[in-house]
Amino acid sequence: MSGDVPDWARRIRALREARSWSQSEAAEQMRRHAEEALPEPDHLLRRWKAWELGENKPSPHYAPLIAATLHTVTTALFPPDDRKESGLEIVNATGMDTMEIMSRLQASSVNEATLQALRITVDRLCSEYAHSRPEELVVEGRRWLRRIVEMQEQRLSFAQRRDTLELAGWLALLVGCLEYDMGDRRSAEATRQSALSLGQEVGSAGILGWAHEMKAWFALTAGDYRGVIAAAQAGQSASGSHSVGVQLVAQEAKAWARMGQQTEMEDALERGRVLLDSMPYPDNIDNHFVVDPLKFDFYAMDCYRHVGNDRLASTLADEVIRGATDFNGFERAPMRIAEARITLGVAAARSGDLEGAVTFGRRALAGGRKSLPSLAMVSQDLAAVLANRFSGEADAKAYLDQLHEIRGTY
Repeated sequence: MSGDVPDWARRIRALREARSWSQSEAAEQMRRHAEEALPEPDHLLRRWKAWELGENKPSPHYAPLIAATLHTVTTALFPPDDRKESGLEIVNATGMDTMEIMSRLQASSVNEATLQALRITVDRLCSEYAHSRPEELVVEGRRWLRRIVEMQEQRLSFAQRRDTLELAGWLALLVGCLEYDMGDRRSAEATRQSALSLGQEVGSAGILGWAHEMKAWFALTAGDYRGVIAAAQAGQSASGSHSVGVQLVAQEAKAWARMGQQTEMEDALERGRVLLDSMPYPDNIDNHFVVDPLKFDFYAMDCYRHVGNDRLASTLADEVIRGATDFNGFERAPMRIAEARITLGVAAARSGDLEGAVTFGRRALAGGRKSLPSLAMVSQDLAAVLANRFSGEADAKAYLDQLHEIRGTY
């Protein structure tokens, strides 16, 4: 395909080919998702070919049908043109910098402007999770968390007290994630339980859902797959219509995949896809506690790697890397990219390409931003293939030794 083909057209073709469908088969697959009659096969096929060539963008009627056919999210294929730039600046939004917010809190000068500045600060911290060094971000997160807790001793209105406790809940979730990334499981669980209590106190479906999601994540990396499903289902009951429901379903799908239950995995992925497709495009896709449409490929990639669908998993891995990398090469989501590279390494190893497998594996381990438990868990997938197929090879042994060192750090 030529370089001037729109990204959505390239992606339609890539996902179609990953499922080994001809264009005619893909067009006919659309009928399974249509609630009303579609054009005759020849006419629909011509439309599909035109979409893959980028000759015309699918209408709002066809866009969700194409996404459902390819088992992805509509706004992942066709992001809205008017989506907002992420990364809010506190000064631009409120006229206050960090020091002024701190001084107002210390002086008990809490008004709506101060609270709004605090909200933006929490949003900024949660948006830095993906790429900031956890050792540094956790210090700042704890500092703001202590400050918000201290505010409860001030004379606050009922609404102000609730708002500040909710912000404390989001910060506790962030701090707990960072603690777990660094391998401090005990502290992470204590912080998670604090967030859960705050979520219960203020009645925040989002905080409650994410607290359960963290429990599911902890269980997944520990190999407790039944525990993952229990936590994910409890979280879905508590989270209401919050977008965390999508990630809870995704954790459930990952557990089913690791248990070899492909039917249950596919069902969970489809439930998550439909739920995410029903939600508006997020204002800030960088916030860790917002599920952006492109993340669905990341969930599905992990699942298909485990059930051995290497072609589809590799295509999704390429999309994850592309979607998480800016035009200038900056990796906005290095942990997602690392797991995508492991997926490509697993596919290479299964095809007999030891050099490619080890190269992808080492690039994944070389990233500066790591979640140690998650990286070790996913890297073990590659390690298992290397140990099974290349047990006598020096390159495989060197990679396994490197992985063993990382696993020993937490």
